Amino acid sequence: MFLASWIWGTAVILCCVSWFLLGRRRRRQGEPPLENGFLPYLGCALKFGANPLEFLREKQKKHGHIFTCHVAGKYIHFLTDPFSYHALMRQGKHLDWKKFHFATSAKAFGHGSIDPAEGNTTENFHQTFIRTLQGNALDALIEAMMENLQYVMLQSRTPKLQSNSWVTEGLYTFCCQVMFESGFLTLFGKEFNSNNDKNLSSKQETERAHILNALENFKEFDKIFPALVAGLPIHLFKSAHSAREKLGEALLHKNLLKRDNLSELVTLRMFLNDTLSTFDDMEKAKTHVAVLWASQANTIPATFWTLFYLLKNPEAMRAATKEVQSILGSAEESISLDGKHISLNRKQLDNMTILDSVIKEAMRLSSASMTFRVAKEDFTLHLENDFYNIRKDDIVALYPQLLHFDPEIYADPLTFKYDRFLNENGEEKTDFYRNGRKLKHYYMPFGTGIAKCPGRLFAVHEIKQFLALMFSYFEIELVDNDVKCPSLDQSRAGLGILQPSNDIDFRYRLKRL
Repeated sequence: MFLASWIWGTAVILCCVSWFLLGRRRRRQGEPPLENGFLPYLGCALKFGANPLEFLREKQKKHGHIFTCHVAGKYIHFLTDPFSYHALMRQGKHLDWKKFHFATSAKAFGHGSIDPAEGNTTENFHQTFIRTLQGNALDALIEAMMENLQYVMLQSRTPKLQSNSWVTEGLYTFCCQVMFESGFLTLFGKEFNSNNDKNLSSKQETERAHILNALENFKEFDKIFPALVAGLPIHLFKSAHSAREKLGEALLHKNLLKRDNLSELVTLRMFLNDTLSTFDDMEKAKTHVAVLWASQANTIPATFWTLFYLLKNPEAMRAATKEVQSILGSAEESISLDGKHISLNRKQLDNMTILDSVIKEAMRLSSASMTFRVAKEDFTLHLENDFYNIRKDDIVALYPQLLHFDPEIYADPLTFKYDRFLNENGEEKTDFYRNGRKLKHYYMPFGTGIAKCPGRLFAVHEIKQFLALMFSYFEIELVDNDVKCPSLDQSRAGLGILQPSNDIDFRYRLKRL
């Protein structure tokens, strides 16, 4: 037994030494400074994952505005100078923004490759999303979301709201349930037909039970999403794998065809799946699971942080509430509980500049997205004052949290300031400076360039709708006004808006209208 252990131990040590001597990447002339890390394959992954912001600040201080890190088998060149961000955008000939996203989607959601070059589909997914989430299509989504939010807030939660007593819940739990249920109905329609249906109430209850079950499956799958992006197979996570399969079954085309009021996004995606792809039924469904995840995973925590910061800042809450009341008054919208819903169109929501600033500030403080590009070939990356050689299949990345927390750009960057994105005229502020120079890129929770999130406009509008309705129908307050701001869950760094490390209790009740 001792001899066998000694042999295995020696073998492991020899493998590590061999990797250290032969397998470690060597920096070539003209390449950025290199951090290999000490662990085979993982490299710097553990240090980066523990606190990405501090890790990158430390390397920036050591190496300057560009450096290379070996992370989980990949070599990532981090650009940290915001004046060099445009260099990433203008290198379309050499850098591919689709490859990483396509590979990640297939790995995480379990469908075949959606890269047209792979032959499974000829659909241009990015164009599909732009066509159905922006322009005229956005108006229909806003209208449907407004109706569904009010249904979820006022009707599906009726048992909790029958008396005028306070209801206490976790704020994140509340935002999660309301936004998921409303968003699901908006994108994937309703099982029930509300016209002259004698069993409508029973069908609505059944529908809600199905959606809340989908929410539980979504949360179970979402918990291990960072591990899937890192390359771990989903079969290591039995309950999450089961949850993903159940979501896929719910979104099979044969089930979606039984639903009313499908969004244009889902209707078009179903048509293109059926006509342009060779996917089987479950793979088609899993492309819809990807749409569901993309519509919820960042919107839910962004909604939480926005409402939390408003509840913690009375001045911000007063300003935001006053703006909503003013817009509703100008639109001659009356607030009542007799079944007549409030209606706010896209233009009215766009005019809520204070809410817009509040949402931006909340997202600035909670966003930890990353922008990736994969090198198609060996090439030279030209920055403002330097140039560096990049190898084929390396990744060039931006980590905008470095930008968002830079005290030269945002004074007192860790403090929530609701009017930070407003100028002296109360309009959107776009003038931000670093070292006396105006920045083109200063706010990047949605990415940048051609790969900028196509659903960003809808996401902001639905958070505005949520807040406007909360202010209109409910009295809301924190259970403990002195509660500390929860820390950010760093396990999701790189994926977008970070979730809170713990929930916060709040209470609400219907206003006496």
